[in-house]
Amino acid sequence: MKGLELCRKYYEAYGEPMLSERFPDIFRVAAIGLVGSGSECLGYDDEISRDHDFEPGFCIFVRDGAVDNAMLFRLERAYASLPREFEGAKRLSTAPVGGSRHGVIMIGDFLEAKTGMRTPPSCDGDWFGIPEYGLCELMGGELFRDDAGVFSAVRERMAHFPRDVMLKKLAGRLLLAGQAGQYNYQRCIRRGEGGAAQLAVGEFAEHIMAAVFLQAGKYMPYYKWRFRALRECSPLGEALAYPLEFLLTTDNSARSAKIKSEVIEDIARMISDELRVQGLVTEAHSELERHAYAVNDKIKSNDIRNRHVLWAV
Repeated sequence: MKGLELCRKYYEAYGEPMLSERFPDIFRVAAIGLVGSGSECLGYDDEISRDHDFEPGFCIFVRDGAVDNAMLFRLERAYASLPREFEGAKRLSTAPVGGSRHGVIMIGDFLEAKTGMRTPPSCDGDWFGIPEYGLCELMGGELFRDDAGVFSAVRERMAHFPRDVMLKKLAGRLLLAGQAGQYNYQRCIRRGEGGAAQLAVGEFAEHIMAAVFLQAGKYMPYYKWRFRALRECSPLGEALAYPLEFLLTTDNSARSAKIKSEVIEDIARMISDELRVQGLVTEAHSELERHAYAVNDKIKSNDIRNRHVLWAV
């Protein structure tokens, strides 16, 4: 059984009855679900995931200022008193690294932990300081119940980057991908710097993957789930997963370096084709650095467009 299903069943078996009986008014100011860190929130958990930070549980996301400290204390005590074992899985006796992922959580606290702000961004400029993995964690998982829409509304407002923000980030990623893969990789090879060449490949892969997520309108997750999410985010992501993995897992001998340079150009062409399909560029070439400036020119906000092309990355 997947972790999300386990937690939903645990809530239905124990959480819903407890809250309905002892705190019936809480549903007016709180949402219940499983959202945040952990592979189970992305649906990526497996048997290996159960070796740490895995348990039956759920989150009670309370709107800031909606209840007093005494009520929060009673809610926390009630949650802590729920059964310690369910469907063969035990609740943790200690909090995971970074703090508890389940139980009573103030919405403002949760947002601040993921985005650095207690409320959703009020303008485009606020988005640039938010890590994409934090936004991915904010949007992952599932709300089992949100009668008043207190948390659903927050997630809806933050489901996608505003267009100008997306374009600025995409421009920076394209520029850095072009510099690392189309320019610096071969220079490192010619100097006999195999390690530096592989670092260049790593930089290229990082920025290409980020560009694919941006083009797909999705948030890029924490690195260990990036390839799996890439395969699922769009047809382009699925097509690029294998060549990117090839770049990262092969050596830089003379023969391999020639093949890798060809793969880099193939990837650049595929990215360029998608940019043209989306109407972000018009020129039929695969020079990612040139495309970066064309994408930057699509930004409507003068302030954001006129900032350095790498400002958002």
